[in-house]
Amino acid sequence: MRCRLFKLSHSLLFAGLMLSHAANAEDWQWHGFISQGLMQSERSNFVNDTGKLSTELTEVGINTSYQLASDWRFAGQLMYLDGGNRYKDGWRVDYLFLNRTLVNDLDWQLDLYLGRFKNVHWLYSSTRDVPVTRPMIVLPQTVYFDAFRDIAVGSDGALLKSTNNTRFGEIEVNWSYGSTPVTKEMAQRVVATSVQGATEQDFVHQFSVYFRPQASQSQWGISLLDSDFNYKKAAVDYWFDGDFTVQRVMANWRYSAQWWELSSEIMQERVVVHGFYAPVFDRTVFAQGVFVLGSIELTPDTKLYLSHDYYVGNKDDRRGSLLPIQSGGMIKSYFGFQNDTGIGLSQNLAEKLQIKLEYHYSDGTGRLGPNVVPDLAVNQSRYHDLWAVQLLYWF
Repeated sequence: MRCRLFKLSHSLLFAGLMLSHAANAEDWQWHGFISQGLMQSERSNFVNDTGKLSTELTEVGINTSYQLASDWRFAGQLMYLDGGNRYKDGWRVDYLFLNRTLVNDLDWQLDLYLGRFKNVHWLYSSTRDVPVTRPMIVLPQTVYFDAFRDIAVGSDGALLKSTNNTRFGEIEVNWSYGSTPVTKEMAQRVVATSVQGATEQDFVHQFSVYFRPQASQSQWGISLLDSDFNYKKAAVDYWFDGDFTVQRVMANWRYSAQWWELSSEIMQERVVVHGFYAPVFDRTVFAQGVFVLGSIELTPDTKLYLSHDYYVGNKDDRRGSLLPIQSGGMIKSYFGFQNDTGIGLSQNLAEKLQIKLEYHYSDGTGRLGPNVVPDLAVNQSRYHDLWAVQLLYWF
């Protein structure tokens, strides 16, 4: 299934390029961005394993859109990332799809997306891939876990998006089904640094609803996620064949005023593991988390951001007290939670040039990758911080 969907995305790219020759110049749009920064986190593996100052904060992207006909559109984005331990270094296709507008009248629009579509189900999932549209350099990790970025930013499959204007307000409904290829390096950042086998996402099924009341500056939403993964061990491996199920329920809210904005997402995530640690291993836990993110425009060119992010890996063991008992003392209790407070500042230097400054202080290591088998060698401190500076240019 995943191979067929991957081939479909590349077929869509070829078809789009061929059809674009017939498009007028005004039907073709393209944009890009280049950003470079510095990051450091001395007491965690979030940036690197040494804690030294890093230049691995590079984001380069080019995206394009062709209006093939009044109801057909082709779009794609090629992205280069270098984020240290957060991402796999190199180029990737973030999205590559054909968009067919099935219905378009005064009150209702229905769109179908085929190929590698963007994740539109979370507050910032569809804008996190472009640094200038992302509110902070590092988003709240409870929901936007950076090690999971390439799996969560989009999927190969189909998306239906409906927007309906009613007398009560605008209602947006999204449904999608697909999967994302998982490389060995991606699995080592998410599952365990020592995995040698093959990790595959069987499917990810998502549904979301957003409501924007009439004459209101607020937005309310809820989203559901259901996904299965499997792991096939290598000939020589520390781990065993295993199956993982991840099911997430999220509610979100955003209020946008003229000079400030406040948003929040709260989630509960059910994680089921069969095998992997041992052939007969079987465990189900419920993780919980919430973040609040606010911004205020100090001047037309200066914006201040504040965030607080709270995460627990097991709602029945909020301080992680069971982890040392279950692991024979190897895993400290602070791997069971993470509280992060962040402050950021963005300054426009020119029309399309911006600099961002950011600082985070965290208590706990529960949202540092890898997430299934934590990195005990590097993450030996309960408290850790992060600072970053990033220069952005877009066109």
